[in-house]
Amino acid sequence: MANAVTHFEIHGIDGKKSQDFYASLFGWKIDANNPMNYGMVSAPGGEGIGGGIAPAMGQPMVTIYVEVEDLDATLKMAESLGGKTILPPSEVEGGPKLAQFADPDGNVIGLTQAGTM
Repeated sequence: MANAVTHFEIHGIDGKKSQDFYASLFGWKIDANNPMNYGMVSAPGGEGIGGGIAPAMGQPMVTIYVEVEDLDATLKMAESLGGKTILPPSEVEGGPKLAQFADPDGNVIGLTQAGTM
């Protein structure tokens, strides 16, 4: 079975401005009531996937997160195929266990540990 995309992130130069833009454009309800001002976007009516909109910690980017059984094994495979680990397996306090890699073209792809989202 193929791995599912379970989350997206949009990092903008001005996180609040990005949150307002996407809320207005798509009618998304964005909850940024947390210390990091990370705007959580719920899947409307249970359709599609949820995500987040936040301030960029560098260049603006869009990242998708794919759920996998084993973060370390997936990163190792990505590297064997020409990718590069960007973020080793990490636990988000109160959230998922995740990692990130860059594909051979430099696109950042996120991974979530199965069962932690």
